[in-house]
Amino acid sequence: MITSFTDPFDALLSLQRALEERSASEWAQDSTMSRGPFPPVNVFQKGEDLLAVVELPGVEKNEIKVEAKENTIRIFGKKAIKYDDGVSVHRRERLFGEFDRTWSVPVAIEADGIIADYKNGVLSLHLPRAQSAKPRNIQIR
Repeated sequence: MITSFTDPFDALLSLQRALEERSASEWAQDSTMSRGPFPPVNVFQKGEDLLAVVELPGVEKNEIKVEAKENTIRIFGKKAIKYDDGVSVHRRERLFGEFDRTWSVPVAIEADGIIADYKNGVLSLHLPRAQSAKPRNIQIR
């Protein structure tokens, strides 16, 4: 029986390369979750205005802050996980901590007209288009 041994340094180099690739990618930037930015956001056009749907499962309403300026929206806050006294954690995959997400929309929005609704871990933001961003009819003389 012939046994072949691999070079332990090859295994270490492979591990180092994998760690470098992972830290160089964007998967960990601006996130508290395992992949991609947190919270995930979908933005839709609804008539002249926009609708943003933001998934925030497990986040308390009073821990969410929303800011808006021109065409930029910022959502930030804190996700907490509470355990009862005397509980022993055997596996923890649900992450917690502070989050901060900023994104831009393609038009200026009216910040004072934004309507935010939070139900069942989903934040809906009605983003009205600013008057300056709406098309105007030009009368020809």
